[in-house]
Amino acid sequence: MKKINIAIDGPSAAGKSTIADVLSERLGYTHLDTGAMYRAVALNAVRKEIALDDEENIVAMIADMKLEMLSDGSVILEGEDVSEAIRTDEISMAASDVSKLEGCRSALVAMQQKICEAGGYILDGRDIGTVVLKDAPVKIYLVATPEARAERRVKQNLEKGLEADYETILEDIIKRDYQDTHREHSPLTKAEDAIEIDTSYMSIDEVADAVMEIVESCLGEE
Repeated sequence: MKKINIAIDGPSAAGKSTIADVLSERLGYTHLDTGAMYRAVALNAVRKEIALDDEENIVAMIADMKLEMLSDGSVILEGEDVSEAIRTDEISMAASDVSKLEGCRSALVAMQQKICEAGGYILDGRDIGTVVLKDAPVKIYLVATPEARAERRVKQNLEKGLEADYETILEDIIKRDYQDTHREHSPLTKAEDAIEIDTSYMSIDEVADAVMEIVESCLGEE
């Protein structure tokens, strides 16, 4: 059976990566976490003490950066597994900053499109359906209230032994939403042909089942 590409967009902590992981297991597809790629760029810039608005040096850094996105979801930066290091709130905000840079986005989008040429990939982020995979036959736009997303992030952080102050996390999410929807290049927006799902009061399985119905309908039409 022909494999298709699936685009999942939405704001921070809406459940994009979690659902992409579940779908990849059910379908036997590869989940390419584009958000993790931006986080890796941000982490590398922070470590190299490059200003997050220094587009010229960040683009040059990306050209020389050794980044591996493994099929199990691991992110290898310069030979080091940074899968956990890129998930802190500090790097989350830094990733939002570097993602504003047109040169940074162009470099990573080209990389992502090349990877997905064969089909069978699930990508999640904030401009997948509108920029990276504009021709993807299945486009999903996940949303949830800021409060619901903050509660999820608190739970995730506690499980990882990270800082988990609800009010601080809620404030960061609201700030991140504003940054993502108001950035100059590829702002967070719903593709015209994307199907929106509000995950605020849905379990992971309920969301995954809803998306699978859409995917199976599309595959049946192929």
